[in-house]
Amino acid sequence: MWLSQALLLLILPGYSIATEITGPTTVNGSEWGSLTVQCAYGSGWETYLKWWCRGADWNGCNTLVKTNGSEQEVKKNRVSIRDNQKNHTFTVTMESLKRDDADSYWCGIQRTGIDLGVNVQVTIKPDTQTPVPEWTTATASLAFIPAATQKTSSPLTRSLLSSTHFLFLFLLELPLLLGMLGAVLWVNRPQRRS
Repeated sequence: MWLSQALLLLILPGYSIATEITGPTTVNGSEWGSLTVQCAYGSGWETYLKWWCRGADWNGCNTLVKTNGSEQEVKKNRVSIRDNQKNHTFTVTMESLKRDDADSYWCGIQRTGIDLGVNVQVTIKPDTQTPVPEWTTATASLAFIPAATQKTSSPLTRSLLSSTHFLFLFLLELPLLLGMLGAVLWVNRPQRRS
């Protein structure tokens, strides 16, 4: 029996047939909020290093944070990990979530040979409370000046054509101004003498 499992490991490198680690298949979070993922492992893995990595490909995922073999929390940037060796679980917390944090992640246990791991899909719901920048127009120069700046770490890109102020200026004010300019020039035109 163990020979067939060993052969299966050779056929499927990067994947574990062991059920020594479990975790949620999907976790949802809200933009600017935080989320927690709890992964469980079997007895005997208490002092092994646990890790959290990002990327759909098992072999190429980027390790974001790793325990040091104790129950002490380890934090790196916006991600922390803590191992509870008595309960055979480790918890990963991601803070200040951004929309581009949505991806495929892995809970894993480092060991000699192929690590143990379970895939976790993270989805991020957009924050509906984020303020949208306001735009104003200066009629004389036809320039666009932002009335408020967005205080977010990810830039908000906005097309000029989607701005209601721009459409209002382009479709209503500009023809009106050009019509008035034409009327003034027509009234002040030089008269022909006969």
